[in-house]
Amino acid sequence: MVSSGDGTKGKLIVCAGMAVIDHVYRVDAFPAPGTKNRARDFFSVLGGCAANAAVAISRLGGHARVVAPLGGPPGDDLAGDAVLMQLEREGIDITHAVRIDGARSSQSSILIDGSGERLIVSFRDPALERARPLDPARTIGDADAVLVDNRFPEFVLPIARMASGAGKIAVLDGDRPMRLTDDLLTAVTHIVFSADGLRATAQIDALAAALERMTSFTPAFVAVTDGPNDMLWLEAGMVRRLPAFRVDVVDTLAAGDVFHGAFALALAEGRDPERAMQFAAAAAAIKCTRFGGGMGAPERTELDGLLITKPENRAFQ
Repeated sequence: MVSSGDGTKGKLIVCAGMAVIDHVYRVDAFPAPGTKNRARDFFSVLGGCAANAAVAISRLGGHARVVAPLGGPPGDDLAGDAVLMQLEREGIDITHAVRIDGARSSQSSILIDGSGERLIVSFRDPALERARPLDPARTIGDADAVLVDNRFPEFVLPIARMASGAGKIAVLDGDRPMRLTDDLLTAVTHIVFSADGLRATAQIDALAAALERMTSFTPAFVAVTDGPNDMLWLEAGMVRRLPAFRVDVVDTLAAGDVFHGAFALALAEGRDPERAMQFAAAAAAIKCTRFGGGMGAPERTELDGLLITKPENRAFQ
C-alpha cells in the first residue's frame, strides 16, 4: 500500500452503498433511436459509487473496505462474483459485503461519446433493497471515516449513524435527489451533493441558495460539485467557492465517485474542508483525463504533482 504524501499512515475508509459491473461502450456520438451503431471501444469494469470511491482511496494511499448488497449465492450470481474479484484485485477489504440469495447484482450499460459525456442505462434488482449490513458496529469499529452513497439508503443508514455516533467522520455522497426529511441528512457529518442532486433536494435552482436552505435540514458540512464549474460550500454562514481544475476531458464516468473517495480520505488524514475539497477536485480532474470509469483513478504521486503545478486552484469568497 502506498503511503500518503505527507507521511500520514494509510487511513481506513468504509465505503457503503452501490457496487456494480459497468459495460462501457465508447462511441463518436450517442446513437439515434432505431439505428445500429458500432462502438470504437468496449470493456467491462467495476463501477458503482462505493466501489469506485474505494478504488480511488486505495490508489491514493488509504485502505478501503466496501460494504455493498450483491446478488447471490457465490457461483450463481456472476456479476456479484466479478465485483468482489475486482475489488480484491485492488487490495480492498470485501469481508463485509452482503450476498442475497436469489437476487441479481446491479449492472449498467454506459455509452461515452467523443466529448467524454455519458449515457447510462442501469438495472437494479428490487430484491437488493431488503439487504441490511450484518454488523454495523464491527464494520466501522476500526475505521477512520465512513463514506456512504444514497443508492441504498436503508442499507447505509445504520452504518452512517453508527459512525457519526462514535465521533467518526461520516460523508454522504448526495448524487441522487433526496427528500428533505430523509434520515441520512442528519446521520452524517459531511454532505457533498452533485449539482442536480442539490437542486432537486432543496427545490431551488441557484446552488448558493440551495446550500443555504439545506442548513435548516442538516447540521452537517454541506458542499456541492458542478462538473467543470466552481465547487461551493458553506463556512461560518458564508458561501465559499473553489474553481475546478482545467483538464482535457476524455471520460467523466465515476469522476464524482473519485471525488467523494478522495474527500473522505483527505478529511481522515486531517485536512480541513477547504483543503479536502481541493485534494478531491485534483483527483477527479485526473480521472477525467482517462477513459475507463473508476479505473482511471490516480495514484497519490500524480495527485500531489497536480496540486504542486496548479497552485492557482485556491478557495475564494
